[in-house]
Amino acid sequence: MNLIEQLIHGLDSRSSMESEQLAAKFASFLPKNTILCLHGDLGVGKTTFVRGLARAWEIGEPITSPTFNLYSIYRGTRQLVHLDAYRLGSSADLDALMIEDFFSEPWCFAIEWPERIAEAIPENAWHLHFNTTPEQVRRIQLKRDKH
Repeated sequence: MNLIEQLIHGLDSRSSMESEQLAAKFASFLPKNTILCLHGDLGVGKTTFVRGLARAWEIGEPITSPTFNLYSIYRGTRQLVHLDAYRLGSSADLDALMIEDFFSEPWCFAIEWPERIAEAIPENAWHLHFNTTPEQVRRIQLKRDKH
């Protein structure tokens, strides 16, 4: 079973390091110019996962949650645009940021809290869902849609 099939069934991560390593492997499966929606509660490892993507694409800058500045742009072998949509009220707020004006190919647009701007998310977006089990293990699952 390849990594994508495993993620569809759901994979567990027991540490930040495991999550970053999983993300680094996942990075090679993402097509160019991908929107990646990261669903899950606060503290489930969404930003940690983005950090793993960044390392795979040789981005040396520290990756932190863009909660207060809303988004960050990083350049490596691929451009990574990391958005925290939690403070956005709607897709209109996203449009006002004009983020797509900064995209350069190949890019990945990683969105935390995508449900806040659901109407702006295209059908071909990838959706990763993050949950915490009662044993405090992070469960990461790839779904074809936001649900």
